[in-house]
Amino acid sequence: MRKDGNSPGGYNISMKLQTRYLPFILLSILALILALWAGLLRLGWAIPAVDNLALLHGPLMVSGFLGVLIPLERAVAIRRKWMFAVPAVTGLGWISMFFMPSFGAVLLTIGSLGALAILGFMVRREPHIHTVIMGLGVLAWVVGNALWMIGLPVFQIVFWWMGFLVLTIGGERLELSRVLRPTPWQIRLFCGVVALFIAGMLLVSIDQLFGSRLFGLALIGLSLWFLRFDLARRNIRHPKPLTRYIALCLFGGYIWLGISGVIFLTFGALFAGPLYDAALHSVFIGFVIAMIFGHAPIIFPAILGKQITFYRAFYLHLGLLHLSLLTRIIGDLSGNLPVRQWGGLFNEVAILLFLGMTIYSIVKEARA
Repeated sequence: MRKDGNSPGGYNISMKLQTRYLPFILLSILALILALWAGLLRLGWAIPAVDNLALLHGPLMVSGFLGVLIPLERAVAIRRKWMFAVPAVTGLGWISMFFMPSFGAVLLTIGSLGALAILGFMVRREPHIHTVIMGLGVLAWVVGNALWMIGLPVFQIVFWWMGFLVLTIGGERLELSRVLRPTPWQIRLFCGVVALFIAGMLLVSIDQLFGSRLFGLALIGLSLWFLRFDLARRNIRHPKPLTRYIALCLFGGYIWLGISGVIFLTFGALFAGPLYDAALHSVFIGFVIAMIFGHAPIIFPAILGKQITFYRAFYLHLGLLHLSLLTRIIGDLSGNLPVRQWGGLFNEVAILLFLGMTIYSIVKEARA
């Protein structure tokens, strides 16, 4: 996304609706809806099922939904034609998983390699710490996809997928925090925690117990760094309602990142079950989805060319997300399956409310 100082979040937003990117966004949203459907199946809800859908919950969310959306955002910002092939390949990849699973996994791996090429272009153009960290995030996605393609179990490769999202978001937040002029020791501290995080990802494949705990310690470190030094801390009391809403989305996400870290640090290697559910979804829902809630008013206008009008009703899906995730985690930690199921169900209701409100806001702005 191209930045300036005149639009929300500092992004240059044209006033004409860019419908040419809608097919990519629809591919991304469809993957998200199927991932939510798969999530309900995994929670034990008695709903219609499609063959292997429950097993594709993670790949659909990471490589389908975000694997289309994140490269699309980069391609729109940089405006190199070849870059638009990346979200097209990942979109075709997640669709292929339902008909030719092996071919779909290959396409998703190729798509992640294409995303790595985009980040390589960014690093050459802007050789800064934040672009390098984002590049390491995409490299983690490539490794995770490659390991999944050759048949490793998800509980081993999920750390690489978490690394993709955590490092991508972390690099973006570090970039935006430059307006606060962080001191050299703050940057060094961030890089040290990132190094610890990467070491945890690598060690999980060798010693899952130690690697998981090191990974958890790094998540706690990242959470504390963001809570103390990120721009969101200052913007929580910002006079503009949209800026304040974005800051609250981010701040809540950082807390959930730390909660996941505490679970990994306390319990170590997790392969399945309630604690596994709590640790993973504190990252994928509490952190990642909260980041999406917060960044959507910036990302979608940059892609579609129409600003999102802020409504106080946005706090409905944000509050429901946190409350339902807390309910789910309580169900996980107490071993209460119905509480966990209802918490998971309302996680998805919150995400669907967010989609509905975002679409409503963009359509209303376009008509106006």
